[in-house]
Amino acid sequence: MSQPHPPLPRPLALPASVAETERLLAAGGYVADRALATTVFLALAMGRPLFLEGEPGTGKTEIAKVLAQGLGRRLVRLQCYDGLDLSAAAYEWNHARQLMAIRLAEAAGEGRLESLGEAGIYDRRFLQERPLLAALSGPPAVLLVDELDRADEPFEAFLLEILADFQITIPELGTVRAATPPIVVLTSNRTREVHDAIRRRCLYQWVDYPDAARERAILASRLPGLPEALSAQVVAFVQAVRAGDFFKYPGVAETIDWAAALRALDARALEPALVDETLGALLKYQDDIAKLRGAEAARLVEAVRQPAATALPF
Repeated sequence: MSQPHPPLPRPLALPASVAETERLLAAGGYVADRALATTVFLALAMGRPLFLEGEPGTGKTEIAKVLAQGLGRRLVRLQCYDGLDLSAAAYEWNHARQLMAIRLAEAAGEGRLESLGEAGIYDRRFLQERPLLAALSGPPAVLLVDELDRADEPFEAFLLEILADFQITIPELGTVRAATPPIVVLTSNRTREVHDAIRRRCLYQWVDYPDAARERAILASRLPGLPEALSAQVVAFVQAVRAGDFFKYPGVAETIDWAAALRALDARALEPALVDETLGALLKYQDDIAKLRGAEAARLVEAVRQPAATALPF
């Protein structure tokens, strides 16, 4: 049975320009470059799904969260995984309730099922909503299909009807159309290629690691009060790590976590010993930590503490 939707504020009007879109994202703590803000604006203005692709930790998922918050909409998230199917992603019939209804009808109606109504056991009250159907029902929503590349390729076929017409066809019930089409955001970490049929229905944007200036702006937005010198050194250090030879580069989320960890330790500047002790907040693989810890970390700390290195644009 469908669950009641929690009350939400009245949805706000969509931004009328790229500049308004930048301000909307910034109000939610998201510092977007002009190209990304333009693509987000066009997706909203044209009513098209937004397909964001990029390395893990570059802020793709966060865009959907900020849009939902800034526009006063529900956030409906479908986290993709290997083996995801229609019953987990869109809808499922509640077979236990259907069977119970049949038995009650038989007991009350001497074996007849007329009391179930015209639809019988395939009535909306026996339908369990999953994220895709939930995004089409109820108040306006932002539908986040997260890490689509983790799902099996056949699953993408389930999405085509939603992406093209904002509807789902349920064979036993009919077609469910959204009264207000959801804002759809799809993300991919590119562990495999997403099919062209999905791409053609979306506006596409590659979300890259930010440059030093934008990453410092992100830290200023997410960690207000972080010492400016420490912020500059953290960003310079992370940017240097991304230029190195590591298995998994730190994303923006890791930059924020590391800076927050350093602030919790009352750090005012990077020190080699402090970096060695906190690398677990920045890197997530032991081989990468072992490669950076010690002499290499000390070398990078020395480099980023030079006046020229800290004088980054901001």
